[in-house]
Amino acid sequence: MRKVILMMSVSLDGFIEGPDRDIGWHLVDDELHSHFNDELAAMGGFLSGRVTHELMAEFWPTADADPSNAGPMAEFAGIWRDMPKLVFSRTLERADWNTTVVRDVVPEEIMALKAQPGGDLSLGGADLAAAFREHDLIDEYRVYVHPVLIGRGKPLFRPTDAKSDLRLAGTRSFGNGVVLLQYRRPEEVSAPGR
Repeated sequence: MRKVILMMSVSLDGFIEGPDRDIGWHLVDDELHSHFNDELAAMGGFLSGRVTHELMAEFWPTADADPSNAGPMAEFAGIWRDMPKLVFSRTLERADWNTTVVRDVVPEEIMALKAQPGGDLSLGGADLAAAFREHDLIDEYRVYVHPVLIGRGKPLFRPTDAKSDLRLAGTRSFGNGVVLLQYRRPEEVSAPGR
C-alpha cells in the first residue's frame, strides 16, 4: 500500500510562511532543489489544497520556458506538469495540468487511493495536512527545517488534541544549513533511512 507523505519546509520556530505569505526565507539552492526533484519524481501523485495548487499552477507549468530557470527548477516544471494531482477544494470548479478537484477529505476515499498501484502520495499545505492528520491519514512526515527564526506567521501544525506516536526514520543535512527530519508511524520503521 502506498503512503501519504507530508513534505514541508519550516523555519526553526515552526512556521511554513511568514506574514503576508512570505516564503522568501526558504533556502532552496540547487542541492536542495535536486533532492526535492528526486523525491517528488518518484511519487505517484501530489495532494494539495486550493491555495497551494493555485500558487503552483501560476508558476510551474511554464517555468522551464524561461532560460533563467535552468537546472533543477526547469526539471521540476516537467515533474509538476506530468504528475497526477488532486486538489482539495469546495470552491474550485476545475483545474488544469493533470489535476482532479476533490471536495472533501473522506477517509475511505483516501484509503482506496492509497490501495491503488503506484508511487507514494506527496501531501502539501498546512490546512490540508490538518484535515489529513485529523483523520490519521498521514504515514510519514518529512520536515525540512530552515536555519532561520521568523518570529510569526503560519505554523505547520495547528493545535489539536490528537496525539501521533512517530519514530525517527532518517535525517539529512544540506550544505545550506537545512536539515531534513523524517518520521514515520512506528509500524512503518524498520531501520533509519528506510
